[in-house]
Amino acid sequence: MTTLPPRAGRRCHNALNPVHSTVYFSPDLLTEMAAIGVTDRRAAYFASRAAALGRVGAGAVTATFYGFAPALVARHVPAVWDTAAPEAVLAARLRGVDVTLRRLLGEEAVASADMAEAAELALRAAEACSPAARPLYAAHADLPVPEAPHLAFWHAATLLREHRGDGHLTALLRAGLDPVESLLTHQASGHGMSTKWMLATRGWSEAELTAGQERLRGRGLLAADGELTEEGLGLRKELEDETDRLDAAPYEHLGAAGTARLTELAGGFAAAAFAAGAYPADLLGKG
Repeated sequence: MTTLPPRAGRRCHNALNPVHSTVYFSPDLLTEMAAIGVTDRRAAYFASRAAALGRVGAGAVTATFYGFAPALVARHVPAVWDTAAPEAVLAARLRGVDVTLRRLLGEEAVASADMAEAAELALRAAEACSPAARPLYAAHADLPVPEAPHLAFWHAATLLREHRGDGHLTALLRAGLDPVESLLTHQASGHGMSTKWMLATRGWSEAELTAGQERLRGRGLLAADGELTEEGLGLRKELEDETDRLDAAPYEHLGAAGTARLTELAGGFAAAAFAAGAYPADLLGKG
């Protein structure tokens, strides 16, 4: 029996995830990765997120990241490990996170009591995460917790983010949505990545996106105007509700008051990051 208000865990995730994901859009990460020889932006992303898994091949990255075209992943993995070992990548990523959070949030926020409290709450929530069938979470859970509060907070946000993400893939499979269809339905729901950024970052072609739209129309999930049908809206709701159920444990462990406080603190940091230009203005949208 849940002790939390409806969708409390989802709201907390929606506050934590933008803080975690700042690093993937950060020039500071690219600088640190270039210093160890990884100069391609896509290679830097795949390596920095997958390094916790070790020297894995393209298949493991494609499977755990889900939304990326296999050909794009194979262009960079496993070749990137010949340039920089996973251990070097993890160290470079943490340096990038340090510079990024200091730049976006400011030195006062990084050293604040609020940051220390957010780190403590997020780490406490992560105590209840399960590694079962969650490879990206489990790999990151094996990493040491950084000492600095802002890095400990980012680490814990990563654990919670990947825990939810791994469970979300289970829900996507249950819903029968392949990688392209999952991107398109998320976009049509009003929360997903714009077509411009799908093409730029996910490796799918316009023809593959169009074919995905046709498959969704054939299932009655997408209307001719690109909006979700009533059935499509229902499927996305079921999908998110299932993801919430699979991700309930850390927030139940933290409790209603702790989850609300973590959401408040993380939301403040996320708002500051957005205001500082952490993300491209055209990242999200239906166009």
